[in-house]
Amino acid sequence: MNDDLFLRGLELMLVGMGTVFVFLTLLVLATALMSHLVQRFAPAPAPRGDTADGGPMPEEVAAISAAVTRYREERG
Repeated sequence: MNDDLFLRGLELMLVGMGTVFVFLTLLVLATALMSHLVQRFAPAPAPRGDTADGGPMPEEVAAISAAVTRYREERG
């Protein structure tokens, strides 16, 4: 009786772990496939502004500076 119950529990554990393993393997494969497809078919990102290093444009820096200055003046 105990051996039968133990074997059923072991079988259930193996089926459950096998199901999770198969699901996670399929998830990894699907993610890798989607990543490959996006890299292949997605357009290249457009260059930002006129800065060579990809940093913020001068207009963005001026707007942020003005916002910080105004915030500090309002707080006293």
